[in-house]
Amino acid sequence: MADHTTIKKVAVLGAGNMGAGIAGQVANAGLPVLLLDVTREAAERGKQDLFKRKPAPLMSAAAADLIETGGFDQDLPRLAEADWIVEVVVERLPVKQALFERVERVRRPGSIVSSNTSGIRLSEITAGLPASFAADFCITHFFNPPRYMGLLELIAGPATRPDAVDTLRAFCTVQLGKEVVDARDTPSFIGNRIGILAMLAGVRAAQRHGLTVEQADAVAGKPIGWPGTGVFGLIDLVGLDVLADVARNMQSQLPAGDPAHPLLELPPLLKTLLERGWIGRKAGGGFYRMTADKQREALDLSTLEYRPAQKVDLASAKARGPKDVLAGDDAGARFAADMLGYTLAYTATVASEIAGDVRAIDTAMREGYSWRAGPFELLDEIGLAGFVERLAAAGEPVPALLQKAQATGDGRFYREEADGPEYLGFDGAYHAAPSAAGTLAVADLRRAGKPVLGNASASLWDMGDGVALLEFHTKMNALDEFSVEAMELTLDRVGRDFQALVIGSDAPHFCAGANLKRMLDAARAGDFTFLDGFIDGLQHALMGFKYAPFPVVGAPRGLALGGGCEVLLHCNVLQAHAELNAGLVELRVGLLPAGGGTKEMTLRHLDAGVERGFDLVVGSVTSSSAADARAMRVLTDYCAITMHRRRVLADAKALARRMVGAYAPARPAVVNLPGPAGRAALEARVAPQVEAGKMTAHDAVVASHIAAVMSGGAGGEVTEHDLLRLEREHFLELLRLPPSQARMEHMLATGKPLRN
Repeated sequence: MADHTTIKKVAVLGAGNMGAGIAGQVANAGLPVLLLDVTREAAERGKQDLFKRKPAPLMSAAAADLIETGGFDQDLPRLAEADWIVEVVVERLPVKQALFERVERVRRPGSIVSSNTSGIRLSEITAGLPASFAADFCITHFFNPPRYMGLLELIAGPATRPDAVDTLRAFCTVQLGKEVVDARDTPSFIGNRIGILAMLAGVRAAQRHGLTVEQADAVAGKPIGWPGTGVFGLIDLVGLDVLADVARNMQSQLPAGDPAHPLLELPPLLKTLLERGWIGRKAGGGFYRMTADKQREALDLSTLEYRPAQKVDLASAKARGPKDVLAGDDAGARFAADMLGYTLAYTATVASEIAGDVRAIDTAMREGYSWRAGPFELLDEIGLAGFVERLAAAGEPVPALLQKAQATGDGRFYREEADGPEYLGFDGAYHAAPSAAGTLAVADLRRAGKPVLGNASASLWDMGDGVALLEFHTKMNALDEFSVEAMELTLDRVGRDFQALVIGSDAPHFCAGANLKRMLDAARAGDFTFLDGFIDGLQHALMGFKYAPFPVVGAPRGLALGGGCEVLLHCNVLQAHAELNAGLVELRVGLLPAGGGTKEMTLRHLDAGVERGFDLVVGSVTSSSAADARAMRVLTDYCAITMHRRRVLADAKALARRMVGAYAPARPAVVNLPGPAGRAALEARVAPQVEAGKMTAHDAVVASHIAAVMSGGAGGEVTEHDLLRLEREHFLELLRLPPSQARMEHMLATGKPLRN
């Protein structure tokens, strides 16, 4: 991989929603960024807007300190300071070219320049500009919002320096955490070329089969692996005006014979909504809207009037996957077959025109449109033979790429071989699909051999170089008695055969906590002996990690809640994904953290008083980022942050290797705590919130138990094991209470906390 560290400062031209968002993501990565707009005031407004947006573009308020602002007239010469200049102004070719002429006069030779255009082709932008500019220029198409959307489409021209492209690809991958996809210089590139067509196909198919907007979105969501917004909800989110602009741009740029043209002409329904200004959420409504009293309404597609949103009762909306949807025979199944038939056939038709291989297209749709599976992965899932049969039965042409896939004998675009995964190339042959440089996955270890040890809930793997990996693999990686057993076996095995341990997995989430159903069932059965043993075993295992004779590195990404957060609190150091959502949330289910979490939040906040730790536990506060988790002291100063989620395990292994030799376990803590007086002081923090209606009566009960632990019981000199004993005792007391059991049951049934 190219040296991404050569980019040390970035300049962003344009402080609108997207430009400021890109500047914010650069600042999130810890790099200084110069944000310029027409005036200094406009640039500063763009920066300040970052604090108001939701979801938050910044991972911490401190990141904004890395953003300097300025105006084009006064500050454009400062572009000479930047290693990468990214333009994000209005989508008008003359405006972009005029700005780039000015940029070329002041930038440092060899600095990289890019445009964030979503549809203007690179060849059009560079026309008439100097060869020196074209050599350093490419397109970097971020998806909005830049912090949260994983995709970045990278488009190079025939004159672009390869080393510039390699450097930018490496920087955007490692520093900005993006899934960089190389796209060809074609209209709307990959993501929007396919995504816009899919939305328009969905609108026409819904009307053709007489579906309501709710029915269409219910089918075109989880059942087929698309986001819950479906088709109409996604148009509301993106904005009908934006969709129309992209469609018009594609119409003007695509060759006359492109099969997308009939679909790109907006249907009367969409034209009417545009005329009325019903363009989506930003206008107060589109296909859906919220009334003044917060009631959701949907647009009736026949009358074009709003009515209360309706429940969907279609078998296809309850299907477990796209194959099941297409096997159905109701209107929703016919709608899905129509929409997917067009989308997948069109993708196969233009695939070699827009990308270098099918993997790039699948990645673009997963990361840019949040599809669970990309188009070619979807074809493998639903079965290519059946899909082709449906095309033929409908009298539609079968794209040449699908014919090649059928001719291979495998009839698949992806396959697993002894030497690793392969994908079908546009040449009709299979090619190796190795993991990207700097990444490591449990799937790679699984292909190479068997786990060192394991059971139904967890496995221990050999990562190589003396480092072991403990992987949880239950639903949401929830902890149960088998997880605890695996932790205890891991401590023994790593101590004998390895030099370091990493805890992590390929799953989207690190661990959602303890198995709530298992605990509730045991409590209602009166099996408190099991529960006491489970908590005691969890505490013993986590203390084993904390004071192991070898370094233990937590590698979390996604959720690390409750017991999952407690695992992290007992690792020696963390290599965390930047988007870490961690916290001790047990109060929401009427309990307290009893795997050492209450203990750790006590110890980690002693220097400034335990009140801050108490507030975090009682408030069930969760981090919105790894930087936020550092402020909560879930991460310590020694912990590290990885921006790209698929690099977390590799970075964690490297960190573990660096620790070997220099690592020495700490000594268990002994502290002085205030006892009953301290408990009363902590309880006093809760009383006003109960009186104000911000906390409930049972919240106060749970908070009192938390206060008892964090004040050290009777007080005085207290060891970590004393705090663990207090945790266990108070946890079991709470678990016996009907209001706590009611909270647990409600969470299991609804996924939401019960405020009793």
